[in-house]
Amino acid sequence: MSPLFALVALLALLLVAVAAGLLLSRRRGRVAKIEAENADPVDPGLFGAEEFGARGTVVQFSTEYCARCPAMRRTIVDVLSDRPGLRFVHVDLTNDLALARRFNVLQTPTLLLLDSNGVARSRLSGPLSRTTITDALDQLTGGTP
Repeated sequence: MSPLFALVALLALLLVAVAAGLLLSRRRGRVAKIEAENADPVDPGLFGAEEFGARGTVVQFSTEYCARCPAMRRTIVDVLSDRPGLRFVHVDLTNDLALARRFNVLQTPTLLLLDSNGVARSRLSGPLSRTTITDALDQLTGGTP
């Protein structure tokens, strides 16, 4: 192999790696608003809950193999401890592919923020900071903790 060919191949590989890294980084910590008119209320029994919170509900989708999910769960529970009327529901999708398909969960953790009527308002996915979660909850509740 000529040194010029090796250099070109190395540069091409580096370019592909940078492009893949940028693409993957865009998928991390995504927050998506859901338009209310496009969303139907969800039955709390679907998640194994009896009812949703009076001000809203945070549904965390995770799997047994998710390394980030336990820390995310602790963060959410901690954030919600200062916010009365909000409820937390944890859903393990490890053996429930139908539910994962229904909510289009492609990575864990994924959070679904539901209003008091069970209508999905926001969807957060990937590794999320405490600030991102807090901001999303502020939008859900109108800025009041």
